[in-house]
Amino acid sequence: MKRIVFATGNMGKMREIREILSDFDIEVVSMKEAGVFADVEENGSTFMENSFIKAEAIAKKCKESGYDDIVLADDSGLVVDALNGEPGIYSARYLGEDTSYTIKNNKILERMEGVPDAKRSARFVCAIACVMPDGRKLSTEATYEGIIGYEIRGLNGFGYDPIFYLPDRGCYSAELDPVLKNEISHRGKALRQMREILARELENV
Repeated sequence: MKRIVFATGNMGKMREIREILSDFDIEVVSMKEAGVFADVEENGSTFMENSFIKAEAIAKKCKESGYDDIVLADDSGLVVDALNGEPGIYSARYLGEDTSYTIKNNKILERMEGVPDAKRSARFVCAIACVMPDGRKLSTEATYEGIIGYEIRGLNGFGYDPIFYLPDRGCYSAELDPVLKNEISHRGKALRQMREILARELENV
């Protein structure tokens, strides 16, 4: 039986993915749970290119292991307009692979000192790539718009959420209820778009 293998080892992300794909009668597993590993160099120039690099690498490993899996991968990050799009595709590696997000967030706030509200626009971007068992490629992409705030606030979320302010909600992303965040976030929206595409694909299996 086919599985949906998501190219991530992040269990927080897997909980969100399983929730959104829960109406599928198909097992949804991480690459670790699938026993599939690959040393992938994300050397693309866009979020979408990097997501396909990961998806194709894991799909190849699945095939080599004798599985006809549907493979999904995502690449996401924060784009700050006043910083010429940084950290962008380097969001996870910004200031170094093992640098804490507290340090990263403080650095971005420091770089944004003196920038007025009107020029603090930013967005999270999530690109999701899918490689079907027959080799066909599918994709979705979504954004989560806001501005860079002036402080670190909130205990929910992760990554850059504590500095990402949502003017229409009057709070930081890390202050949102997790269920609401999943509804309006870049990853939540991109995953729901992919769910609709896969639902049509699985109808024909």
